Amino acid sequence: MTVLDSRPEVPGDPDGSSDAVLTEAGVSVAPMADLGAGRGPEWLDAWLAEHAADVLAWRRHIHANPELARREYGTTELIAGLLRSAGLEPRVMASGTGLVCDIGEGPTCVALRADLDALPLTEASGLPFASTVDGVAHACGHDLHTTILLATGLALASADHLPGRVRLIFQPAEEVMPGGALDVIRAGHLEGVERIFGLHCDPRVEVGKVGTRVGALTSAADLVELRLTSPGGHTSRPHLTADLVHALGTVITSLPSLLSRRVDPRSGTVLVWGAVHAGEAANAVPQDGLLRGTLRTADEPTWQLLESLVETSVESLLAPLGVGYELNYLRGVPPVVSESDSTRLLRDGVEAALGADALVGTEQSSGGEDFGWYLQHVPGAFARLGVWPGEGPQRDLHQPTFEADERALLTGTRVLVNTALKTLNA
Repeated sequence: MTVLDSRPEVPGDPDGSSDAVLTEAGVSVAPMADLGAGRGPEWLDAWLAEHAADVLAWRRHIHANPELARREYGTTELIAGLLRSAGLEPRVMASGTGLVCDIGEGPTCVALRADLDALPLTEASGLPFASTVDGVAHACGHDLHTTILLATGLALASADHLPGRVRLIFQPAEEVMPGGALDVIRAGHLEGVERIFGLHCDPRVEVGKVGTRVGALTSAADLVELRLTSPGGHTSRPHLTADLVHALGTVITSLPSLLSRRVDPRSGTVLVWGAVHAGEAANAVPQDGLLRGTLRTADEPTWQLLESLVETSVESLLAPLGVGYELNYLRGVPPVVSESDSTRLLRDGVEAALGADALVGTEQSSGGEDFGWYLQHVPGAFARLGVWPGEGPQRDLHQPTFEADERALLTGTRVLVNTALKTLNA
């Protein structure tokens, strides 16, 4: 099951402890510690022992060849080819990126999901298998998510019998609002699914540990974009025009304050601006300006109210200032809310895969994740997969220096396999 024909060598890590290269016999790699070895089932132990080198090489290939949202053609082709090599029948989505694949038979179906896309960032990790694509990097761990689900599917395909069906969902475009999960849902790929599960890398959790939580795990996240217009003019005569920069400043400082007084403070609602552009000359009132930010809330009922609150608040703030404006409010993703029974099954899967000590609690974050869309349709649970080695810096997600302990590839595979089996046998 050797792949990566287009890439003759996959370099190793900085100290050379796990160099991976392709040979005529397949992938040659120094052993990667399997933190769940011996916990079974036996066919999973056997598959991981035989293919750990392949799993590592797949991840490094995907990491070195990142693709942005809805452009994940190479990644999709790689996954589809590997699944077909195991006798499976993956279905590529109509867009050409993303795919689904069922394993096993029977009316009961559990879905496992991974996301494919990378971020528009320049990698600065210094890894020898760092991104080879300018300005694009897997700085959120989606390369690990994809590889883990691929390994999960191929391991499940090696079993003599499964107690039902497992649907692999390799989803495109998680990093853009409102998220590629909606593409999957619109294409009907949740039909017949009874529960869905997913993992996300967490650099604050030690490798070999998995964080779970009943209820909200992430927050809703929306995009607020405001374009202002003015006749422009000289800064010596602001009374003869509409002072666009002053108007921008008013919205920047006042809108977050207004919202904090209009919503329940327990909802964890926060508006943070990320970009502002206006003017060039110090003595000229510009004719146009742009303001962008993200509005997040931990509470779904509050999320339903925010768009109208922003619209009325912006109107009231700008009315006295004489500027023209166009507000673009893009609803992003709902909170990821893990259902209790599904979380119990996921915890059972973690315990079976790695032992009871692997289970840790986790807090709700203000980050967004489009897995929440799936949970609006079927029950499920989401977990945080530890990727921190246990010593050294905890390099955060969405940063050019993000790194992950590759042992998480095998722990994640074990968790997903066991969670699927626990759910199908429930």
